[in-house]
Amino acid sequence: MPDSRGTAEESPNSRTGGEDASKTPLTERAATSRPAEDSPKPRRSQDAPESRSTDTSKSPSAETSKSRSTDTSKSRSAEEAPQARPAAKESAKKRSADDAPGSSAATATDADVDPDAESEEAWDDGLIARRVTEANAAALAAERASALETPSRAPGSQSPAPLAYDGPLRSRLDALRELVGLSRTRLDSRTLAEAGRVLDEAAARRKLSGRHTVVAIAGATGSGKSQLFNALAGVAISETGVRRPTTAAPIACSWSDGAAALIDRLGIPGRLRRRPLQSPEAEAQLRGLVLVDLPDHDSAAVQHREQVDRILKLVDAVIWVVDPEKYADAVLHERYLRPMAGHAEVMFVVLNQVDRLPGEAADQVLDDLRRLLDEDGVALGEYGEPGATVLALSALTGDGVGDLREALGEFVAERGAAARRVAADVDLAAAELRPVYATGQRAGLSEEAREEFAARLADAVGATAAGEAAERAWLRNANRACGTPWLRLWRWYQGRGEPNTGRIPVRSQADEEATARQRVEQAVRTVSDRASAGLPVPWAQAVREAAVRGSQGLSEALDELAAKAALPGRPPRPGWWPVAVLVQASMTLLQVVGGLWLVGQIVGVMAPNLGVPVLLMVCGIVGGPLVEWACRMAARAPARRYGQDAERRLREASASCGRARVLDPVAAELLRYREVREQYGRVVGTGAGAGVGVG
Repeated sequence: MPDSRGTAEESPNSRTGGEDASKTPLTERAATSRPAEDSPKPRRSQDAPESRSTDTSKSPSAETSKSRSTDTSKSRSAEEAPQARPAAKESAKKRSADDAPGSSAATATDADVDPDAESEEAWDDGLIARRVTEANAAALAAERASALETPSRAPGSQSPAPLAYDGPLRSRLDALRELVGLSRTRLDSRTLAEAGRVLDEAAARRKLSGRHTVVAIAGATGSGKSQLFNALAGVAISETGVRRPTTAAPIACSWSDGAAALIDRLGIPGRLRRRPLQSPEAEAQLRGLVLVDLPDHDSAAVQHREQVDRILKLVDAVIWVVDPEKYADAVLHERYLRPMAGHAEVMFVVLNQVDRLPGEAADQVLDDLRRLLDEDGVALGEYGEPGATVLALSALTGDGVGDLREALGEFVAERGAAARRVAADVDLAAAELRPVYATGQRAGLSEEAREEFAARLADAVGATAAGEAAERAWLRNANRACGTPWLRLWRWYQGRGEPNTGRIPVRSQADEEATARQRVEQAVRTVSDRASAGLPVPWAQAVREAAVRGSQGLSEALDELAAKAALPGRPPRPGWWPVAVLVQASMTLLQVVGGLWLVGQIVGVMAPNLGVPVLLMVCGIVGGPLVEWACRMAARAPARRYGQDAERRLREASASCGRARVLDPVAAELLRYREVREQYGRVVGTGAGAGVGVG
């Protein structure tokens, strides 16, 4: 009996055919057989290349196969071209034997020979071992031959256009990047980790193809996601069965070329990359789709769950496959659907296995699923509103699969899933950062708080007491300048131990210094609490730390300022003082002249006349105190102003010191918070900073 083998056996030359070979219908490729050879035994894999090239020439579609093989081989590399051309020539030479009877019989006979060996060659992808039956051997071989995408492109081919974000999304990403940069010194790295990851992934996705949409199929154990994956691809790509877990690694299926970089980003190796059943209708409907079958998210294997979590952060959209038994599973809703509620626009929720539900049970389960999604906060895309698409289907019977394929086609054709996914990631990162940037309260350092801080420092340095002392000193100097000589002599006698310079020691005692230090510390604590009120915890802590750092050495600095702002040696004298001194000297001179006149009369030197000397003495004695009293009344206003000026100078000096050491650092922290709050407002898409203000 002549030996022949079908195209179910894989060969390098069949791979050389690339996409054209995969476009041949499975039935046509299964019917293709190679001519009989002299040996009655089946040939091994090393003879497969030449035999399959000859077999292609003998098929009913030999002319078409030859032209496809020739056209495809021209676009291959220089190493593959010499192998393809001899095979085409040999097939042309043996075209006369194309109508030889028994070729189909030989094919059927060959399919029965050693099926285990063929299945091992057809499925060597590192997944769980699976057996290929005689019925689907040809389909598996055809899928295997056309599934792998070649990493090298044909000469003249262009790389896919990168993804482009719109203006608002770019602005939000720039604001998030600025926000992270401003916050690195105030927030720990764990708080900013998710925002940094979103920025990195957005930048990485922007460099890749914008014509492709990566959609992951995720689900629980036994939900039928791999079966749905195969139904959408039109060929058995992902293994299905009762053994759990069945899918051990993610498998990618691309409907068009140019998605290799996207799949590389997911970390899916080349041996797990497939192509769907080639048909013009499917290509036109799902062009640009990259479908990824994920392991079970509730798998017993930890590495499976880790792969699911990793890839879900990288894909553009996700199809959640649930079944009537596990659609309300707490793990699915609490771990995935509820946290990803903001990604509803790039989410499909598919109720599979509805063929198991009798009557109207499918509609009831679907309504209950919608209720659970609404409780999770997932917006439903109904009545034209943006949101998740919820469908019911049966991957086993094909009921509803066409609706999902149509929805996927429209979704992919929009080419907006990647941008919507990035925008949803930014929204989620902003929501996680809200507690550290916004509290819903108005925060800042008010003018009232600043004035209170300056008043507390002035009290601590003794500004009020210093002003009062300066006023008393000015009055004392006025009395000394305008008082009667006899009264000044008496006051000098009484105040011999007091300093006559008018300098007031503001803080001379140890207990007063301790009290003043406590007042300074209390003033710093009060102003820091006022400034940090209403701020998020990290920024409130930064404000308090800035105030504490500035308060170090503040008491000593205030002491130095108090010493510099002390009164000069003598208070200044007003312009009327010389006139008052001259009048007071005249009154004294009258007293002296009158007294000497009386003495002269007593001793007989002068003629007796009591009226004039007595009048002179009375005028001097009465006029001197009157002049002193008048000068004291006139000196009160200048003395008060002098004391106020002294108090003001000390208050300004203490306030300047407190402002430079405490208020300015606190204001700098508040200004930084204002900047990050404005950036956060741009991230969340509002210009008002999420309702938070800084005074």
